[in-house]
Amino acid sequence: MSRYGAMYGPDLTFLGVPACDLADAASFADADVVIVGAPFDGGTSHRPGTRFGPSAMRQACYLPHDGSRPSLALRVDGLRDLRVYDAGDVEMFAGDIERSLSALEAAVHTVASAGAIPVVLGGDHSIALPDATGVARHHGLGRVSLVHFDAHADTGDVEFGSLHGHGQPMRRLIESGAVRGDRFLQIGLRGYWPGPDVLSWMAAQRMRSYEMTELVARGLDTCLTEAFRTAVDECDGVFLSVDVDVVDPGMAPGTGTPEPGGLTSRQLLDAVRRCCYELPVVGVDVVEVAPPYDHADITAYLGNRVVLEALSAIARRRVDASGGPPWNPEQPLLDSR
Repeated sequence: MSRYGAMYGPDLTFLGVPACDLADAASFADADVVIVGAPFDGGTSHRPGTRFGPSAMRQACYLPHDGSRPSLALRVDGLRDLRVYDAGDVEMFAGDIERSLSALEAAVHTVASAGAIPVVLGGDHSIALPDATGVARHHGLGRVSLVHFDAHADTGDVEFGSLHGHGQPMRRLIESGAVRGDRFLQIGLRGYWPGPDVLSWMAAQRMRSYEMTELVARGLDTCLTEAFRTAVDECDGVFLSVDVDVVDPGMAPGTGTPEPGGLTSRQLLDAVRRCCYELPVVGVDVVEVAPPYDHADITAYLGNRVVLEALSAIARRRVDASGGPPWNPEQPLLDSR
């Protein structure tokens, strides 16, 4: 499990944070967060290209890649107030999905076992199975809830003759016992899939899915508050899985299965901030960024900012928990009055 570097593109760390090697425990012994690349699109059912997602998200920023990003909103620097390392990409061969997912699960479990939060850059959504499983193996099977932003439920059974793919990881997580069905919160579903048989299976697992129609009718913040209460009930941690296709393709065109009518990019960033500030997040993945279909790096920039929003909120949560300077979201950084 030595540092592989980058499978596609230059070996760059996320915005210049220090590199580490998962085969060398000393290289990330003090880590709060370890970023792991999962450049895999062997589980796609439509358009491939997410193998290039990790590299794109690591680079997508017009600011210096100096390992520092002060947040105007949260008054912290998520890359410096936390000890953040980048372990590079896990070697994931698109032609062997079982071997690839197994390698990723081992990497994520190594990070979680070291006491750090794994932040995985995907890759298609099939990687959520090893990501959440690797975290749950450390914190306890069934003890980690899952908050899932997506246009699609990803609860299919067998697709193209395989149990694994980007439309099936959430079913596999529940069937394996890694995550409880009644502690599985989905946000942003819409469109024309899945069908009645899959919806019936989901209902039997007591999954809670907030479709876009409900988010519009009740309000995103109201639904998040309700979901958060479930997420922390009888669970010790929360895994956050963000599929960029939860955002309307007008704001995130670079994805393999775009579905019109989604969240705005602003809504997603605010929601991720709330999740990581209000919940005990123990793992994150950001998936389905497909640069071949992107325009002007719009989606790569969004993926990059989702990661930064998550890290900044985790840092703010820790500052507040330690009795540091309080955060007042209504107080502007510069007050001209």
